[in-house]
Amino acid sequence: MIRINLLSVERERTKRRGLIPVAQRVTVGASLILLASVLGIGWWFWSLRQESARVDEDIARAQVEMQQLQSVLAQVRQFEASKAALQQRVSLIEELRRGQSGPVHVIDELSKAIPEYLWLIDVTQKADEFTISGMTTSLSGVSDFVANLAASPWFKRPIELIDSQVEPSPKTTEPLVKFSIKATFNNPEAPPSPPPAGRGGRGSPAPPAGGRAGS
Repeated sequence: MIRINLLSVERERTKRRGLIPVAQRVTVGASLILLASVLGIGWWFWSLRQESARVDEDIARAQVEMQQLQSVLAQVRQFEASKAALQQRVSLIEELRRGQSGPVHVIDELSKAIPEYLWLIDVTQKADEFTISGMTTSLSGVSDFVANLAASPWFKRPIELIDSQVEPSPKTTEPLVKFSIKATFNNPEAPPSPPPAGRGGRGSPAPPAGGRAGS
C-alpha cells in the first residue's frame, strides 16, 4: 500500500511561494537606497536654500545698517568740521582782541609819559618792540620821557636810548634834540608762565623733618 504525505508537499509549495528571488531583492534594495539618496539630497538642497535665504537677509540688513552708519559718520564729520571752524574763529577773535588791547595801552601810556616841550614824530612796532622817535627842547625832556616809560607796567625795563642828536631849530634860536628810543611791550594782565619742570623756587630750602630752622 502506497502512502503519500500531501501535507509536506503543501508545506514545500508554500515555502517556495513565500521566498523572493534574489534579483528582485537586489532591485528593491537598490530602489530603496536610491530613494533614500534622493530624499537626502533633496533635504540637503532645501536646507542650503534656506541657509542662502537667511544669509541674503543678513547681507541686506547689514547693508541697510552700513548705509545708516555712513550717514551718521557723515553727520559726525560735518559736526567736527563745523566745531573746528568755530574754534578757529573764536581763537582768531581772541587773538584780535589781545592784539587790539596792546596798541591801545601803548598809545595811552605814551601819551601819559610825554613831558612838556616834547612831541613824537614816529612810532613803529616789530613784534613786541616799539621804536619811538621824537623831538624835544632839552636833554632833560628825553631823560624824563625815558623815566616815565620805565615806570609804566606796560613796558619792560630798561628803556634803550638808540640815538640823540642836537639840531638847530629853524624857528627859534634854541637848538632841538632829536631822539630815538626802543621799548619792549609788557602785558601785566597776561597770566604768569608756569615754572620749569624739575626746578624748585629760589626760596630757602625747607628744614628736615623733625628738625628746627636756624635763627
